[in-house]
Amino acid sequence: MSRAKERPLSDWEKRLTGPQFEVCFRSATEPPFSGKYNDHKGVGTYRCVACGTHLFESTDKFNSGSGWPSFTNPANDLAIESHEDSSHGMIRTEVKCSGCGAHLGHVFPDGPRPTGLRYCINSLSLKFEEKE
Repeated sequence: MSRAKERPLSDWEKRLTGPQFEVCFRSATEPPFSGKYNDHKGVGTYRCVACGTHLFESTDKFNSGSGWPSFTNPANDLAIESHEDSSHGMIRTEVKCSGCGAHLGHVFPDGPRPTGLRYCINSLSLKFEEKE
């Protein structure tokens, strides 16, 4: 277990804004089309807003029309953990940051090739690092 996962929730609550904390550690979802990265076109890296783990590359981002930033792949196989989520009367696959356990969003099997996956991620769980 990483040290970030051992951090008490009260520490995360102090480090993050209220909305970021609600998404990352209370599994809230931002309203569709409201997040700052939904239409974002920058070139670089998307990291976990809580712990800085490298999660996604801009080259894997696509416009899914869903209202949330969408990616075809995580940055690497160790960046994200997935878990079954049966909340809200449906069964989905939740994705969390492997570094700190922050809720990121969900992954669906309706994405484009080559993976066929759509990682549907809350902007509030991300911070963008521009490529120099």
